[in-house]
Amino acid sequence: MPNILDIRRRIRSVTNTRQITKAMKMVSAAKLRRAQERALAARPYAQMLVNVLKSLVSRVEIYDPVTGEPRHPLLAQRPENDVLLIVVTGDKGLAGAFNTNILKAALRFLQTKEGKNIEIETIGRKGRDFLRRRYPTSEPEKSGPEKSESQERPAIAIVGEQVGVLNKVDYAMASELAGRVIDRYSNGEIDSVYLLYNEFKSMIAQRLIVEQVLPIEQIGEAAVRQAEEMGLKEKKQALEAAREAGVGIRPADTREIDAAAAKFATAPVDYIYEQPPEELFRSLLPKYVGIQIFRALQESVAAEHAARMTAMDAATNNATDMIDSLTLAMNRARQAKITKEIIEIVSGAAAQ
Repeated sequence: MPNILDIRRRIRSVTNTRQITKAMKMVSAAKLRRAQERALAARPYAQMLVNVLKSLVSRVEIYDPVTGEPRHPLLAQRPENDVLLIVVTGDKGLAGAFNTNILKAALRFLQTKEGKNIEIETIGRKGRDFLRRRYPTSEPEKSGPEKSESQERPAIAIVGEQVGVLNKVDYAMASELAGRVIDRYSNGEIDSVYLLYNEFKSMIAQRLIVEQVLPIEQIGEAAVRQAEEMGLKEKKQALEAAREAGVGIRPADTREIDAAAAKFATAPVDYIYEQPPEELFRSLLPKYVGIQIFRALQESVAAEHAARMTAMDAATNNATDMIDSLTLAMNRARQAKITKEIIEIVSGAAAQ
């Protein structure tokens, strides 16, 4: 028979744990709201940049009319031998299967690129620690026409890491990362760039995707190469957690704003640009890559807070169930002890 004192100590311990998980849930809910607001605030700039680029595409020749080759290096497509994969995970745990699912998707992607030289850029401590235990860390080496045949490197290697940058996503960091990626792609050191992250639209509209960033195939359209939707059980848990925390479950309706902004790209007006259209297109296209990475980081942060809020809600509910079970066991033990004492008293009185 369990000791009543031990059960009471266990109940106090679980109660304290429940207070912590409940507080963490509310903190994640508040951070999720701010992350959604930041992502929504950055959307008009990204949308207008896409519309300007679409307008420029219709006014300039981005491909050479004679050779058919693209005039901008970010549009050039070549055989995929050297691949760069950017993996975005979280810096902290206690977020359910958020980081685990991303890392599993990364391993599946690496299997699809078997036989190619793959370089990995990690953003987030969890992804860095996991991949560092499996693959070596090395500095990026030159490939393509400038790479010597005597140079050898592992088929999969980690070439960069960013830790602690997701606490406050900064566009300068995303732009700096995009600049390094663009320089390497333009110099022929890598043939393609993929971005693995958790796309967040709302609490019940999330998916884990691998998006091709370079080469650019179509402006304004995400080149998704691998996608994994949320399961029905995960959606139900996220829905319950959002309702209890007071978080909106639907994305903000921006259809009217997007439609008004899209008129810029489709308007028949011949805009007069301060710079020549070719030069403007050449300078704006790298910014488009930076915006893609910045958007991915923002959505990943929002998805991580949503996952942590759902995990802490489940932990709080489990703690409540455990407290109820332990309270029932304590009452039964106490009742058994009282019954035993009564029987002993009655038996002693009867013996006299």
